[in-house]
Amino acid sequence: MPFLVLILFAIVAPRVVVAILWFFSHWFDGLFDSLLWPILGVVFLPTTLIWYSIVHNWFGGAWTTVPIVGLVIALAIDVSPARGRFRDRD
Repeated sequence: MPFLVLILFAIVAPRVVVAILWFFSHWFDGLFDSLLWPILGVVFLPTTLIWYSIVHNWFGGAWTTVPIVGLVIALAIDVSPARGRFRDRD
């Protein structure tokens, strides 16, 4: 049950989940060579950053069908709110 709550919270507030995982776990250890990529991920594509770390930790970094479909869904979640803001201005 707590796992399901964390997943739902990651969809609603992904930056908060990234911060919690960054400060209170070893979830992102060894995932990136530089600190630049996680910072850019948190700023621009937080849900995609979470999915990338899930693929690395749970799927062993293998980009098969399920991880690629998840990546497309994560990108859609990250990009969709920006489209709504631009439509409201016109």
